[in-house]
Amino acid sequence: MSKLLSPVSAPDVRGCIQKVTPESAGWQYVGFEAYQLKAGEHLTLQTENNEACLVVVSGKADVSTRAEHWSGLGARMSVFEQQAPYAVYTPPQDEYQVTALTDLELAVCRAPGSGKYPARLITPDMCQYETRGVGTNRRHVCNILFGNMEAESLLVCEVITPGGNWSSYPPHKHDTDNVPAETHLEETYYHKINPEQGFVFQRVYTDDRSLDETMSVEDCGVVMVPEGYHPVGVPHGYESYYLNVMAGPSRNWIFHNDPDHEWIIEADRQQ
Repeated sequence: MSKLLSPVSAPDVRGCIQKVTPESAGWQYVGFEAYQLKAGEHLTLQTENNEACLVVVSGKADVSTRAEHWSGLGARMSVFEQQAPYAVYTPPQDEYQVTALTDLELAVCRAPGSGKYPARLITPDMCQYETRGVGTNRRHVCNILFGNMEAESLLVCEVITPGGNWSSYPPHKHDTDNVPAETHLEETYYHKINPEQGFVFQRVYTDDRSLDETMSVEDCGVVMVPEGYHPVGVPHGYESYYLNVMAGPSRNWIFHNDPDHEWIIEADRQQ
């Protein structure tokens, strides 16, 4: 199995099914966790030296920080309802408690922070929707904590890709700190599939092919992208969802397309 792929595990005593830390990934910035809680269960965690974005992936919850409390967050029971999520931004040196009101899937997105911004709620109407690509390259993007909302390091979005389509495509990368041409951003992909017995393919590769991995990813799997291009292909009959978390030296998403495949962009414009 590729070292870039973290398959889902059974929930631990806290309900954690995925945990990626900078230490486990071998990088500096991005941390990601996913939890599955039953109705009535509680989760309490510290942000420590990180800012965090708690995304209510599905279900409903009450969420509290040391300074704030929000009740009844959550408007979708499945990510494939194509509704924007509720999320909560929490600063470093804070604590948050989550109480599941229904069966709950929660994502915790982390990156280093100093405490510049306070805890705040992100509602579905604050998220930004856009459709990218044409034909079998069409996918639907929802920006949760991107240009729509301030943060220190974190960039968080989610993407729905129909069956038979490609996303993060044409292949692009963001692994070089070379503003304004490109920025260096580590990235995780948290995949979900409808129906859940399906799979998607994700390739991660560099120009010199010193890194070249192609993975079959099942429901709730995480792919880590430390560098290189990273397209996703979805088989016919299945829908793909993924939650992206990015962070790096600067909070700016500037990517570089693979020159071998950049012609596709101009071809799409002519359709």
